[in-house]
Amino acid sequence: MGTLAQADCWALRLAEVPPGWRQVPLRTAMMRADGPLGAIAGRAAQVLEWDRSHRHCGVCGTPTELQSGERARVCPACKHTSYPRLSPAMMALVWRPGEVLLARSPHYPMRFYSALAGFVEAGESLEDCVHREVAEEVGVTVQDLRYYGSQSWPFPHSLMVAYTAQWVEGTIVPQAGEIEDAQWFAIDALPDIPPRFSIAGHLIRDTVATMLAAG
Repeated sequence: MGTLAQADCWALRLAEVPPGWRQVPLRTAMMRADGPLGAIAGRAAQVLEWDRSHRHCGVCGTPTELQSGERARVCPACKHTSYPRLSPAMMALVWRPGEVLLARSPHYPMRFYSALAGFVEAGESLEDCVHREVAEEVGVTVQDLRYYGSQSWPFPHSLMVAYTAQWVEGTIVPQAGEIEDAQWFAIDALPDIPPRFSIAGHLIRDTVATMLAAG
């Protein structure tokens, strides 16, 4: 999986929790762990799930084999090669002077809001995805996209790519079934937002801090 404090890290699936050990949900572990440990845990979870779900070839059904020299499973019959799945997704924090646009999905806790997010479609650039998803989810148009950062998000295999985007025009119209509520929030009166272990938490806090500093 990589190294941590100069020690090699490995991932394996256990039939039961060893005596004296305690099983911790991945999300909880990532919240409690520091950056490197959380990253290793997330990588391990994704690789183990890929290994479990690709034991047979998706083309011909033959049992696959681990490939030497790279992280891949190969079909000995048709030679189809499977790699760990990654699903790129954009995240966008839309802003205008003094305010940021935050939304909540139906499964969020009450008063919990976050930046907009959505998966990239085939043949689509990340920037095209930002414009499309923002328009679909809240009905506004944006400009001046600025890359913020990225984060592997192992729930189950997303790669989040975050941007800030300046509002151009449009009134908020939440997408039915996807967005329960979306609002403009004053930067000094935010609702509950994601914790810092997620890139959404960093994106919102850092952008708001920059806006507050600029006056």
